[in-house]
Amino acid sequence: MKINAEDYNDFSIQEPLDSKMSSGSLSPFTFLCLLIILVGSGLLFLYSASSYVAIQNNLPHFYYLKKQLIFALLGFALFFLIQRLPFRFFKIMSWPLIVIAVILLSLTVFTPFGVTSLGATRWLKLPFVPSFQPSELSKACLILFLAYWFSEEKHKKYIGWFYVIPIFVILVCVGLILLQHAFTTSLIVFLIAFLMLLVCGIKFRYLFVAGLFLIVPTVCILFSQSYRIKRVFSFLFPEVDKTGVNWQVNNSLQAISSGGLFGKGLGNGVFKQGALPEIESDFIFANIAEEQGMLGIIFVIGLFVLFAILGIRTYERAIKYSKYNAYLAFGVTCLITVQTLINLCVVLGLLPPTGIPLPFFSLGGTNLLILITLSGLLYKVMRENNKIYGKE
Repeated sequence: MKINAEDYNDFSIQEPLDSKMSSGSLSPFTFLCLLIILVGSGLLFLYSASSYVAIQNNLPHFYYLKKQLIFALLGFALFFLIQRLPFRFFKIMSWPLIVIAVILLSLTVFTPFGVTSLGATRWLKLPFVPSFQPSELSKACLILFLAYWFSEEKHKKYIGWFYVIPIFVILVCVGLILLQHAFTTSLIVFLIAFLMLLVCGIKFRYLFVAGLFLIVPTVCILFSQSYRIKRVFSFLFPEVDKTGVNWQVNNSLQAISSGGLFGKGLGNGVFKQGALPEIESDFIFANIAEEQGMLGIIFVIGLFVLFAILGIRTYERAIKYSKYNAYLAFGVTCLITVQTLINLCVVLGLLPPTGIPLPFFSLGGTNLLILITLSGLLYKVMRENNKIYGKE
């Protein structure tokens, strides 16, 4: 049969390649198994890190595990609910959700419902509702909003407002989080939005102007509290302050190095017995390294690397047929990857302590609930990819 040059772009000729690209490690089942391993490992290591802390606080040894497990189950309930909803539903809900996120952030900052802990007003305690962190919710809502806004061609008719509106929404969210004195959380939100805007094709000059609006309030808030100044100073000059802020990081490094190759065994760590504060949350990776050794480090980092690879490759395949699906996949992958990198840098002494948890592992119900729910969106995009490529 004679084949003309233009026939090489025909979908039927590309089908074997597309089928190959959507098979193997890209299967939704692989991702689901990865997510279950991440959450299951996180619960196991959290119990090991938090049981001593719970007993010291006159609580049952499984207290923190039980709380985390409840949020994990709620997260998986939302995970599977998402699979039953069409993508159109999330597009419709993008605007209402971002408005709700802004309202909740405002309530945290400007009303007595905001709860201050460790110098930051991150928590919101409403009547008849368990306390939660609106900043975690805002990450998910912002990803949904940006994916929707830049994927709809009808929004381009607004000409100049096409870029102004999303940048304004980003500045409002980041600004409200900065007012909570949650500096690193605002940085993460800005980084995720920045990366998504780049992928969505926004011109760099718009991002530069947006960054200028944040420089002054960021610097003011960064140096408005003495403990932040001390953190930065101690990080830049560690030899000056070996027993203050750097004491926690130094103990973290000692815990990691003491684990050796195979570790001390699950539950046998000693640094969780008061030597390393926040070991059940921000510094849980140090406890994993102490008890599981280098093998545990490779295992945990390997899980996150695999998550990032699956997420980026899902984006690459989705962009061929749906910008919205692709931007969703990219945003979720960026959130988890950026948050993981910042946490690991803190634990390894490459960044000053920031209060950012390790995704899926650190204690924090709101964070875990949001991450599992967002993973449900990523899983849904993977399933849609397989349908497009004829795998389902």
